[in-house]
Amino acid sequence: MRKSSGRRFKAVVIGVSTGGVSALTKLLGALPAGFPIPVLVVTHITPDSDDALALLLDTRCTIRVKEADEQEVTVPGTAYLAPANYHLLVERGGTLALSIDPPVNFARPSADVLFESAAEVYGAALIGVILTGAGNDGSRGLLKIKNSGGLTIVQDPADAEMDSMPRSALQLQKTDHIVRLKEIPPLLMRLAEEKP
Repeated sequence: MRKSSGRRFKAVVIGVSTGGVSALTKLLGALPAGFPIPVLVVTHITPDSDDALALLLDTRCTIRVKEADEQEVTVPGTAYLAPANYHLLVERGGTLALSIDPPVNFARPSADVLFESAAEVYGAALIGVILTGAGNDGSRGLLKIKNSGGLTIVQDPADAEMDSMPRSALQLQKTDHIVRLKEIPPLLMRLAEEKP
């Protein structure tokens, strides 16, 4: 990964499920093209899905949106979506990896897998976000981000199309920010510009 010039945070990871297309359109669509750090996203999609979601979001967002590729080096101003039926992981040095290991929390891709691997690489320089969704995927990974010194954001369950994922995340930890979806993009922009 390219070095960010003296920024406190180096990456954002997002976990989302039910209601994800609308939530991601609003969140990613509100980030500017020059958003200074990469965004890594796991959304629960059917195993036979193609890259239509990434292509759709790319047409609706100012930042670039694409499916993640094996051994890809992340760059600022780009959102990387986990491909259908593959876990997305971050490896040392910030490169991306794809895995067909068994599902976690009945999901592949799993937000927990992404969050936990990213926390190991970025530590306190990581922002974790849980959005609308069913189930509890992402809760354990968000806790690992918190315990690694990173910053955690959970969509207000009352604002979520499906509140199970946000509620599950809030039961495991005292998150740094509980906010409505529309408040997340400006919050991320402020955080991404913070200096250490």
